Amino acid sequence: MSNSIQLSNVSKRYRTNNTPFIALDRIDLSLEQGDFVSIVGKSGSGKSTLLNLMSGIDQPSSGQVIVNGIDIAHMKTNFLDAWRGKNIGLVFQFFQLLPTLTALENILLAMDFCKVISAAKRVDRARCLLQRVGISDKANQFPSLLSGGEKQRVAIARALANDPPIILADEPTGNLDSANAKSIFGLLTELNHQGKTIVLVSHDPDCHLYSNRSIHIIDGRITVNQKNAG
Repeated sequence: MSNSIQLSNVSKRYRTNNTPFIALDRIDLSLEQGDFVSIVGKSGSGKSTLLNLMSGIDQPSSGQVIVNGIDIAHMKTNFLDAWRGKNIGLVFQFFQLLPTLTALENILLAMDFCKVISAAKRVDRARCLLQRVGISDKANQFPSLLSGGEKQRVAIARALANDPPIILADEPTGNLDSANAKSIFGLLTELNHQGKTIVLVSHDPDCHLYSNRSIHIIDGRITVNQKNAG
């Protein structure tokens, strides 16, 4: 397998009220194509910051972030936005669906932005993705009419819209009950088996049951980086 994500000596520093804060401290991390990696740690430990650096949403204060051979830490914003849309699928705890668009339209918007999928194929692909995540009957529903689990399924379908090789999920089960959380973990596992690289940030202590690697972060440093059994 080739390296999918490579972080070399990466630090992220902020200033709050003129006081320096180190969110990530000299991180070295290599993730392989096809990995399913869970990142765990307490609130404020640096988990989401690490995910944001992998996606290019945030930039490191120092160090290199290489994703599929591209140094995204120094990419110009306009190129980075287009690159992200084609290479990274993002899933968030609060779904981030546009409330004025139906489930189908939320997925179409992602395709319209990147133009990876030809215009003639977008509606059929969006419907296929909703079927793939088990809610094809909700295509014309607005987010306000969907349950939390259904919203997260739409969000995952949207993340898959442009067939990106990497899925980054930030607390995707944080607002779901245990049954829906287990279902979402199962869906991410299925996507991993189909070849997607999955990086999952979660407070859920059971997330390691689904991932093949676990990374623990405390105060901006990786303290555990291990392969999981099975």
